[in-house]
Amino acid sequence: MKTRVTEIFGIEHPIIQAGMVWCSGWRLASAVSNAGGLGIIGAGSMYPEILKEHIEKCKAATDKPFAVNVPLLYPDIQQLMNIIVEGGVKIVFTSAGNPKIWTPFLKQHGIKVVHVVSSAKFALKSQEAGVDAVVAEGFEAGGHNGREETTTLCLIPQVVEAVNIPVIAAGGISGGKAMLAVFALGAEGVQVGSRFVASEESSAHKNFKNKIIESGEGETLLTLKELTPVRLIKNKFFSQVDTAQKNCASAEELKIVLGRGRAKKGMFEGDLEEGELEIGQVSGLIKEIKPAAEIVHEIMNEFQEGVKKLKGL
Repeated sequence: MKTRVTEIFGIEHPIIQAGMVWCSGWRLASAVSNAGGLGIIGAGSMYPEILKEHIEKCKAATDKPFAVNVPLLYPDIQQLMNIIVEGGVKIVFTSAGNPKIWTPFLKQHGIKVVHVVSSAKFALKSQEAGVDAVVAEGFEAGGHNGREETTTLCLIPQVVEAVNIPVIAAGGISGGKAMLAVFALGAEGVQVGSRFVASEESSAHKNFKNKIIESGEGETLLTLKELTPVRLIKNKFFSQVDTAQKNCASAEELKIVLGRGRAKKGMFEGDLEEGELEIGQVSGLIKEIKPAAEIVHEIMNEFQEGVKKLKGL
């Protein structure tokens, strides 16, 4: 299957695995890339020396293209960027910051750049910054989210109309049917996060993976809008945040409730009560932990079957 997304990245399938903190190490990235998609190492939870190790191991595990995701608010960003350049990484996905700051640096080193946005306004700014494509992520997505709360089906056509560069849809996509829907709206690729968290190669703790496949409809909610909006599975920690918000806690008071290392505690260490469990609304559809390659192939097969059914109408 060919789209501008597959051509830019040199991949077989227009399926991108999201760069999720504590879940997206070299094992997952290389497995997705070997299956024909684009695997991404999530640098947001990595110290510079750890990122270097993951890049080296990913290069040893696949000869296919892979990328690194870098949240632009990361404190050691210069070190991360230097490691990416020195490691020969060819594709970088940036998020949580202004793409104008680092896109020129990356492009000077021959690196393809994609920025994650939650609105048409920021998609246009990203295009002006010189990125090669944008990921338009809807309100359904897990983890940190846009403040606009625009759903994927509303966001994608607005972004497609606003920019000329390829649009990769994200938020609520775990199968081929959802991929077909966003392609109908003008997307040329999909970024899949939650489904790959519940993969065999994901570095998420087995407790978190099991919690995902046991979760049902309505068990996630966007919270902490006073700080940075994040979608979480409801648990004891979530209840603490919810209570604080209902008591009109200030942003400083919420920071105290949040503390440090909550995401690591929940997703990587498996503390399902005190940890932060970042996952999308689509978790209610995920019922089995599978190899990443099988997930890629299932998405593409379901997509092709959907195309055939629509042609028959």
